[in-house]
Amino acid sequence: MRKIKHGKLSSNCADSCCLKLDGLSVRLEGDSILEDVSFHLHCGEIVALIGPNGAGKSTLFRSILGQMSYKGTITFSPAGGPAIRLADGTVTGGTRPLVGYVPQAPSFDRGDPVSVLDFFTAATAKWPVWLPVPSKYRTRAAACLARVHGEDLLDRPMGVLSGGQLQRVLLALALEPVPHILILDEPLSGVDIEGEHQLLEMLDELRTQYDLSIFLSTHDFATLGQFADQVILLNRRVLKAGPPDDVLSSPEFYETFHLRMGKGGAG
Repeated sequence: MRKIKHGKLSSNCADSCCLKLDGLSVRLEGDSILEDVSFHLHCGEIVALIGPNGAGKSTLFRSILGQMSYKGTITFSPAGGPAIRLADGTVTGGTRPLVGYVPQAPSFDRGDPVSVLDFFTAATAKWPVWLPVPSKYRTRAAACLARVHGEDLLDRPMGVLSGGQLQRVLLALALEPVPHILILDEPLSGVDIEGEHQLLEMLDELRTQYDLSIFLSTHDFATLGQFADQVILLNRRVLKAGPPDDVLSSPEFYETFHLRMGKGGAG
């Protein structure tokens, strides 16, 4: 992994970060889902979000995407100055960020005739899947798939794609247009070892090429040191944040998962 130019997660990075959460709290029907969550996500950095089921990871993603009400602030800091999304969803200051989102991979019937081209065009151009796709949309879809080295998938049925291939298609869709921040929800779930390696290499390539901030959730702790620059351990609040080895070897990680990993630990 290349060295991150903006340094580590810290409280004094000013406007050098792409995304800053300060005191983010979410309550649903009287229950506390997130409590005083604060962290920075830097340009060109891959940050992994880990935590047990029910820790609030999906709620955190939805808050950043503007789909949840919350208390606290979310600040986006591009070169042109900070843009702050308030709790009511309004944005003040600089430029509103583009956020790409890759959800957990949906399932498709293996007999479903819908092709990658049909799926992509319906999502990006709202073109009905039962009509022939115009050449301009085909060219656009092929160009988007080329960003993830997936041109050969264009005419394949969605139902026959492997987990890794489906993630490529979803990733290509999230990159149209290229966002400032890319959020991926469990992208390694259902992906075999070879596909996982290819996907992680691709994320590293994309963040290098586009200086993206990449924020993803995962339960695959063994690979964190291979691709993540920083790790955030969440269980309603941030329990630990820092380089992968520091988080995996921390008392907070052990108390959460009852696993010993990282420095001096055994997986």
